[in-house]
Amino acid sequence: MTERRYPSEYFDAKSSAECGQMFRYRAEEGGYFLVAGGEACFLRTEGDTTVLKAEEFAMPFFERYFDLGRDYGAIWAAAQREGGALARAAQAGKGIRIFRQLPFETLVTFLLSQNNNIPRIRASTEKICSALGEKRTFGEREYFAFPTAERMAEADEAFYRSVGAGYRAAYLVRAAQAVSAGAELCDATDLTCFYGVGKKVADCVSLFAFHKTGAFPVDTWLEKVYREEFGGREKDRGRIAAFFEEKFGENAGYFQQYLFYAKRTGVFGEEGTPHGSGA
Repeated sequence: MTERRYPSEYFDAKSSAECGQMFRYRAEEGGYFLVAGGEACFLRTEGDTTVLKAEEFAMPFFERYFDLGRDYGAIWAAAQREGGALARAAQAGKGIRIFRQLPFETLVTFLLSQNNNIPRIRASTEKICSALGEKRTFGEREYFAFPTAERMAEADEAFYRSVGAGYRAAYLVRAAQAVSAGAELCDATDLTCFYGVGKKVADCVSLFAFHKTGAFPVDTWLEKVYREEFGGREKDRGRIAAFFEEKFGENAGYFQQYLFYAKRTGVFGEEGTPHGSGA
């Protein structure tokens, strides 16, 4: 096991883990135990330093996963230049990084996120992993890798309902079957061809798995931000997303996370309940 240290100004463990973009984490021992795919790490922020602890062989994976080669200072400065609500949101969420997640895992978890909340998404995801994933260890901890599409395709809708997926069970079965049969998750523009995937889920996968930062996923929280902080009148989420994507360009996804986190944590005057959109 090895540790590496990074400046925390643009890499904060709490805001990055808890901003709704991923679901396999738990707070413990002053930091966060995170699982991505089949790998695990421990992340903690101590003052001006964030410490990443992982097996040496897994370090390149997590350095890419946490997008550590990108200058988030430039992104944050661009948000400050926009002023207004975005500048306030960016100040509050300065330490957020957008993780570069694994495509199939991202698709599954955001299919689960529809009309759902974070505790339930996390619980269902862990039940799926413990039943279908490979058991692994991280020091003295045991955890389960995220299952392959082939393994998930072996389970039926009744299983997914039993772990709390509800009506989303059919989406999970069909997605796993499609990917295990050879459907590729390499072109984010084609995600809506998957059963159960609408624009919001497609935008979440585009942003969090493919790092298509021009995407701006819209959920209940972002609808409120649009109306209350930007004076918008559109009700269609696709049109709201288009408004922000045109306004913010290739920084839209980064700015979306600042705004989402700010709304959820009360920066705009209303603290929210954790919601499952992740966006």
